[in-house]
Amino acid sequence: MSVRPETPLLDTIHTPEELRKLPANKLRQLADELREEMISAVSVTGGHFGAGLGVVELTVALHYVFNTPEDRLIWDVGHQAYPHKILTGRRDRIRTIRQPEGLSPFTKRGESDFDPFGAGHSSTSISAALGMAVANKMSGKKGKAIAVIGDGAMSAGMAYEAMNNAEQAGNQLIVILNDNDMSIAPAVGALSAYLAKIISSRPFLSLRDFGKKMIAMLPRPLADRARQAEEYARGMAAGGGTLFDELGFYYVGPIDGHNMEHLLPVLENVRDAIDGPILVHVVTEKGRGHPFEEPNQEKYHAVPQFNVVTGEKKKTTPSAPTFTNIFAKALTQAAEKDEKVVAITAAMPSGTGLDKFGKTFPDRTFDVGIAEQHAVTFAAGMATEGFKPFVAIYSTFLQRAYDQIVHDVAVQKLPVRFAIDRAGLVGADGPTHAGSFDVTYLASLPNMVVMAAADEAELMHMVATAHAIDDRPSAVRYPRGEGSGVELPAEGKVLEIGKGRIVKKGSKVAIISLGARLGEAMKAAEDLDARGLSTTVADARFAKPVDEQLIRDLAASHDLVITLEEGSIGGFGAHVMDFLAEEGILDGNLKVRAMKLPDTFQDHGKPEQMYEDAGLNASGIVATVLRALGRNDLGDSAAEAAAGKA
Repeated sequence: MSVRPETPLLDTIHTPEELRKLPANKLRQLADELREEMISAVSVTGGHFGAGLGVVELTVALHYVFNTPEDRLIWDVGHQAYPHKILTGRRDRIRTIRQPEGLSPFTKRGESDFDPFGAGHSSTSISAALGMAVANKMSGKKGKAIAVIGDGAMSAGMAYEAMNNAEQAGNQLIVILNDNDMSIAPAVGALSAYLAKIISSRPFLSLRDFGKKMIAMLPRPLADRARQAEEYARGMAAGGGTLFDELGFYYVGPIDGHNMEHLLPVLENVRDAIDGPILVHVVTEKGRGHPFEEPNQEKYHAVPQFNVVTGEKKKTTPSAPTFTNIFAKALTQAAEKDEKVVAITAAMPSGTGLDKFGKTFPDRTFDVGIAEQHAVTFAAGMATEGFKPFVAIYSTFLQRAYDQIVHDVAVQKLPVRFAIDRAGLVGADGPTHAGSFDVTYLASLPNMVVMAAADEAELMHMVATAHAIDDRPSAVRYPRGEGSGVELPAEGKVLEIGKGRIVKKGSKVAIISLGARLGEAMKAAEDLDARGLSTTVADARFAKPVDEQLIRDLAASHDLVITLEEGSIGGFGAHVMDFLAEEGILDGNLKVRAMKLPDTFQDHGKPEQMYEDAGLNASGIVATVLRALGRNDLGDSAAEAAAGKA
């Protein structure tokens, strides 16, 4: 049930320019209405929730104080930008967010001039804002660049790499540290707000600038002591910030991110500051104002559709266990038998299933924060000491650690085991979160074993196989969501490395499927059989090493070989083609086609429709076969084909 809230003031605001015409005493009402509108919208669409609710007042204040879009406002990650979208001309489409052809769940440059930088991954905002600020400085433009980064995102090294360079931007760079979970701030109240206002004011900054010039005239030992005294005195008054000072920022805060009387004067002072860059420490409550009664450890990061009146969430009845839960179960079984098994994730314990593993083995579970690079090298270090690390990271996030996979793991042949969740298309989260490239970027590496699970039982076998591989790195990829409902073994068995399996035998067409498209391959085979095209279906299991004997045998006994995968160009199909070419098999009459994701970034949508658009469902496979064989019965149904019209 969705109830549209009464929002008389918000109804008059369509752009930040209109927002800036309001008297400041109206902003509290506007923020309250904005929060109700966001709750109502997400009740219809589902989606990211807690982060957006936590920055409602901050969003209003930033657009009120700064001249967006000329001042560039960059939201880190982007899932906290729902209120921003409502205020920047997209309110009429906010109930299409995450829906096919609707608004992106993240900031997106092509969607609005108010989205200067797209963001799906974490910790990119300061680097992007620094680039914009320096570009403006070099061009003589006055525009500010404001990065809003959550405290969780500050656990990534990239944020500190950017801050280390920030002095180049001068006063055109502002970083808002949205402290909503780490609780790095002391209690925030009237005194800290008053101090933040004072130390960000023009008179104070002018006096500080004069003091810096005087200090520069002192002998170095005295200058260093004076500089330290100023930093520590300000740190004692304002609650910290010495680290940020050392990185070249002028620290202001902490201030209450829900109190307009605290936010506005500080942001105005920061806007008008002549000496920068500046970091403003804002304390907010993630999920503020949510309608749910039960506590939630992750503060409603994302929610399904819900009844906005009762707070009751829409429930679905699963038809099969999820791949993520099966992975957690299989890993727990391995750990029960082997005390050397450890699990590592990068800020996604529940998303990867390691929260369940952690309940059984809390001392063998490591959440390193949003630090994928560190996670991989940390695992490599453990592997050198005889431990058996499983690194569970979404496919799209593992990309961030590619150099560590190459340099720290593959080159050294260390047995780090990668559990790659969210492989393939992910639907509503769109191209920034799609697991399109992992086969391509992993299977190109020497010493790497790459597996892809066709179903839940296969995933159990592949976890057992990865556990057994102790002389090189390995990876197993699997999709988001429910499995196919196959019967599960009591425990996984170790597979022979590089060996696939024949699932269905035929004689004319061979489909070699890697991963979770196997079910669609079987449906296509049934259709093709009905058209008189006897079809073999093989489950490759391994993208690297490929099963050379299986490929050789199928090529020798079939007219057409199709490879099928939920991955990008350069993946499994490319490895099969390379083998066929090297063996001279392509020199004969064999026809070969590689079915893969299109060489584009597909927009968000329903996964089944996205796979249909990509041609990776049963009808797409049939169409590919018929075209390759020169058949013109593409539009005929299987029933007509069976009646002799094939």
